[in-house]
Amino acid sequence: MPDEVRTGSGNAEDHLIRDPAYETVERDDFKAMVDVDRYDRRSHDFDEIISATHDHFWDPNDKTYVDFDQPFDMDKEYLMPPERIQELRGAVLDRLDEGQQIKLGNEIMRWQISNIIHGEQGALNLSTGLADILLDAGAQEYATNQAREEARHVTGFSYYMKSRWGTAYPVGEVLGDLLEDLIKTPVVYKKLVGMQMLLEGLAMGAFANLHKHSRDPVLCRLVQLVMTDEAFHHKFGKIWADKTIANLSPAERDRVEDWAAECFESLLFNLVNIRQKRMVYEQFGLDWEWVRDAVRETYNDDERRNELKDGNNVFRVLAKTLISAGIITDRTAHVYAEWVNMKELESESHEVPGAAAVMEGIEDLRRINSQRKVIGQKF
Repeated sequence: MPDEVRTGSGNAEDHLIRDPAYETVERDDFKAMVDVDRYDRRSHDFDEIISATHDHFWDPNDKTYVDFDQPFDMDKEYLMPPERIQELRGAVLDRLDEGQQIKLGNEIMRWQISNIIHGEQGALNLSTGLADILLDAGAQEYATNQAREEARHVTGFSYYMKSRWGTAYPVGEVLGDLLEDLIKTPVVYKKLVGMQMLLEGLAMGAFANLHKHSRDPVLCRLVQLVMTDEAFHHKFGKIWADKTIANLSPAERDRVEDWAAECFESLLFNLVNIRQKRMVYEQFGLDWEWVRDAVRETYNDDERRNELKDGNNVFRVLAKTLISAGIITDRTAHVYAEWVNMKELESESHEVPGAAAVMEGIEDLRRINSQRKVIGQKF
């Protein structure tokens, strides 16, 4: 490891930093930021994804990109096909009429999209936090750039939430705790793996699923625009993995791998568990424990495994992200193999979910942005 690599809140071994591009300093060490030699040491690892920003620029305040005023009959239409909502099967349906079933399905989507908003807010805070401590000017520029993009995701999903329901639900306990842990931890590798791989892996799967199946054209368009940004975000973590994982000692690698596997299992079983959605069921006079037991009659581990066969399943996408980063080895493969065929997963393409939608979105954004007013043009 280069002698000049420094980190804040501990040493480089704690953070597992193996390349100057990911060097960090204490958050309040501004003198390090204005050291004249720092400007000349700017890495070029992130230039490509920084310069590509203009290709996928979009503005949630501009109806040219997405029009949140387009109507959708929330009382008569499901946002997502009911068969893709685990509560809309079995005994739960027996207690609801057709209108209530639609409303319950859409309220569950309200809960899910609320947590997408919270996840995007967490990614925004993580990005700004990294921008405060990354010493390399190129890495800092990238983190700041990602923060800008995460901010427009918060805005876009907030507008969508307001147009369809009015207000969001509180953050789910599991996601909220994970986000708080990632934001507060002083350990840099947890921030990078947690944000660029765990959160981005989950998000890309969720967005690809929504884009493919949602019956609301506004939601489809919004997630497509968000995906054009997110497709670049995971590359920052991939660069870290390429420069770091192979250079770790066995004990250090085990530390990263075990932490990732622990997070995967926790999220798989708890991210959307029934108890967290109790405020949704209460509106329909349903006790959350009764709903949990009713869902268990039709949704078991075998059904969970079947869902993970879907290429856009969020946890399948997360596992593929970790495989691509080299964070799953024979030591922890059994954790994932319990739910997904690992040989099949390893043989699949590692392109981002919804790659075709991403490319269509980028081409559309290039067309729209080419027609925008240029600097110096009169308004």
